[in-house]
Amino acid sequence: MVCIRMATVGDLLQMQTTNLWCLPENYQMKYYFYHMLTWPQLLWVAEDFDGKVVGYVMAKMEEDETQKPRHGHITSLSVLRTHRKRGIATALMRRSQMEMEDVFGAEYVSLHVRRSNKAAFHLYKETLQYEIHDVEKGYYADGEDAYDMRCWFAKQRESQRAAKEAAASSQSTEEVTEGVKALEVS
Repeated sequence: MVCIRMATVGDLLQMQTTNLWCLPENYQMKYYFYHMLTWPQLLWVAEDFDGKVVGYVMAKMEEDETQKPRHGHITSLSVLRTHRKRGIATALMRRSQMEMEDVFGAEYVSLHVRRSNKAAFHLYKETLQYEIHDVEKGYYADGEDAYDMRCWFAKQRESQRAAKEAAASSQSTEEVTEGVKALEVS
């Protein structure tokens, strides 16, 4: 069992360790502190049953107040390999995105992902409904290109509402079909 909760200063070392185990892009501790002090609502951890941090998301708001519309940015997302394929990354992302919109009034969130990272790309595009905004050539220190991806919150909500309506409609159709079959058997 994993608990998703807001990160605390006491989690920062475990977050950094998770980052070092999982990602080639690493940050100094002062960068984690800066995020924690500036946007504490946007840092979330996944904690397992014995209190170990097994995943985290670290996000921020765009610092240029003149840049409109207001938006957030995912700085880093990481889940230990032993805890992947359990929906942890999805839960972390959704929670941070919710806070961006509710607390800071963000209209969208952006992120960068390596072109070679197929699993992360699938998570962002298929599960979380991000769209490719641009390709940034040589974005990473090793020269690899990055997809600049964005997720518009209003569009995401509309898509989720439509999916719920379609599921409810499908369920109603199935119930009617079962009712008709029951009548035919009688």
